[in-house]
Amino acid sequence: MASPVVIALDGPAASGKGTLAQAIASHYGFAYLDTGSLYRGVAYLLLREGEDPWDEAAAAAAARRFSLEEIAGADIRTREIGAAASVVAAQPAVRKALLDFQRNFARNPPGGAKGAVLDGRDIGTVVCPDATVKFFVIASPEVRALRRFLELRDEKPGLKEADVLADLMERDARDAGRSDAPMTKAPDAELLDTTHMTIEAAFAAARRVIDGVLQRCEG
Repeated sequence: MASPVVIALDGPAASGKGTLAQAIASHYGFAYLDTGSLYRGVAYLLLREGEDPWDEAAAAAAARRFSLEEIAGADIRTREIGAAASVVAAQPAVRKALLDFQRNFARNPPGGAKGAVLDGRDIGTVVCPDATVKFFVIASPEVRALRRFLELRDEKPGLKEADVLADLMERDARDAGRSDAPMTKAPDAELLDTTHMTIEAAFAAARRVIDGVLQRCEG
């Protein structure tokens, strides 16, 4: 195929899409982009400079000057940054500033890779509507909260699972309800519910879909 293969994975936080996307990229030798890291990076820059994530002008300015190099080595996976990232991701000016970056990554995968895997909230609907394969990855809120709680509990001893669940539910509502590029399943996306699946089972299911599509494209 002349054009790079583009695999899009969308879905809510802690659904497993990031782990799955990395496994897919590694298996097929494709470049990987966690698009959430872009919004987390913008949030990190704002908080580092003492700016308010709700300040749309400041957020847009941070997005326009953003680069992956600026956040290299930074801890952008904290609960605080995650909440701020959801705020800035709902702002049209921020999304516009980061849209070209994501599309260029998909069209021109770094390292000469023959494909790109992007995960986020609106990859299959807005960023790469013509993606070769699309997935919408979900899991129950309770399972997602437990997964995130297990990730964070060592660094945050006082963290409660109920608080994590409340945060996730708030983010889900904000991501799905925003007017610009809301989180939603593309009509042609494969729904993958990982609530009762191991990562190995989820990867096997995704690979069956991808292999089928690639075989049809090559044929």
